Amino acid sequence: MNPLKKLASQTAVYGLSSIIGRFLNYLMVPLYTYAFTKAEYGVVSEFYAYSGFLATLLVFGFETGFFRFSQDKEHKEKVYSTALNFVLLANVVFILLVALFVTPLSASLLYADHHEYFYWFALLLVFDSVASIPFARLRQENKALQFAGIKFLEIGVTILLNLFFILVCKRAFETDANSVFGKLYNPAIGVGYIFIANLMASSFKLLLLSPQLRGVFGGIDRVLLKKMIRYSLPMVVIGFAGIINEMLDRVILKFLLPFDAKTNMEQLGIYGACYKLSILMTLFIQAFRYAAEPFFFAHAKEKNSSKVYADVMKWFVIVCLSIFLLVTLYLDFFQYFIGKDFREGLSIVPVLLLANLFLGVYVNLSIWYKLTDRTLTGSFVSIGGAVLTILLNIIFIPKYGYTASAYATLACYGGMALVSYMLGQKYYPVDYDLKSFFKYFFVTLLFYFSFTIMNEHLPFVKTLPPFVLSTVYMLLFMALVWFEDGRQFFRKKSSSR
Repeated sequence: MNPLKKLASQTAVYGLSSIIGRFLNYLMVPLYTYAFTKAEYGVVSEFYAYSGFLATLLVFGFETGFFRFSQDKEHKEKVYSTALNFVLLANVVFILLVALFVTPLSASLLYADHHEYFYWFALLLVFDSVASIPFARLRQENKALQFAGIKFLEIGVTILLNLFFILVCKRAFETDANSVFGKLYNPAIGVGYIFIANLMASSFKLLLLSPQLRGVFGGIDRVLLKKMIRYSLPMVVIGFAGIINEMLDRVILKFLLPFDAKTNMEQLGIYGACYKLSILMTLFIQAFRYAAEPFFFAHAKEKNSSKVYADVMKWFVIVCLSIFLLVTLYLDFFQYFIGKDFREGLSIVPVLLLANLFLGVYVNLSIWYKLTDRTLTGSFVSIGGAVLTILLNIIFIPKYGYTASAYATLACYGGMALVSYMLGQKYYPVDYDLKSFFKYFFVTLLFYFSFTIMNEHLPFVKTLPPFVLSTVYMLLFMALVWFEDGRQFFRKKSSSR
């Protein structure tokens, strides 16, 4: 099969669980932002930011380590059992530490009255971390359908439980606290029901993965473990630095904003909700990453690997720019996915979409350190991005609020992509089609800014039926892609059959 076609098909299958499935989960955002206040939703944004940091630490980079060392089929089972057991033991230690330090931890983060949030999140993180290794095995074995099926079921359970707790029980309590469903709702828990729903769904996921968890009986090979740790620990640094770039703003906003505590949490809630409007780009990148990582390793020894990687990058950028235009041109529609009180932050959505585009470019470029075992060198790129993120947020949040966080994210990912490109050309040269990248990038920006200016300054545009101008721009971009690259791509695809 054509390698691009294979990657596209696997990305599509993973997308069933990642893009489509998460999009269904994303539909919970209107439920949250209509059911809870801005400050309450700020709590949700903050806790999921913490979970991003800890999830990276608790997997220890062993997903990528598993891909790297399982290329030797003779030791594949040993690699799997070693990775699974190590991650399991590390997470047992983590849950014990949370139980030991929950009181000072909750007090320092201003949640002294909600110890339960920390217990629920700790269990959720443990379940997800342990599940990451069986999921990596499914990806490595190209069992995309099984992977997608389990993910879909988890998301389905999450959605159903959210609807039950918030839509059914909360409303029943507000109507009649003594009703059957009203008695199941405790207003003191509040947004905690979101956490409970995710925890229950994650435990259900582990149950579905139980056949894969039997690998725990294979034990740990100490010699192999040392090699895996040496390779994977830099991946932890890379992942942790990446989470700083992605999540730090939602952790520190409430401490750096110059308002009172309640207003700070409201601002955090607005930022977190508007960040969700960039999720289409994020989910595509995630689905691509699931398919691309094993694909890049498997294709590394092929003669035409460099050409394939360049083609992958070009089409990845085209899809991401299409998503950017889709969301920004139809933002008048997408804005209804968040409550009215949250929409004052819509101006940061285009910035966050561009930031995620450069994140995706960086993911593509990362093959240079993964395929050459230069993970330590690669970690310095992420560390540099993290330092830039921290400095920009600390300096500019007090003056510009969450807008500074959005631009800091863009500056960070843009800088990381540039540095990674230069290092990649030194250690693992790939002849990327930079001409196509800049052509599509600048056309996209031209379309977006001209569309914005026409909407704001040309009165006749407002007389047009809804989304006419948006659709014209989208069709123009699709036509450009077709005539520049689409026809040639499909000709090659047909001739390769």
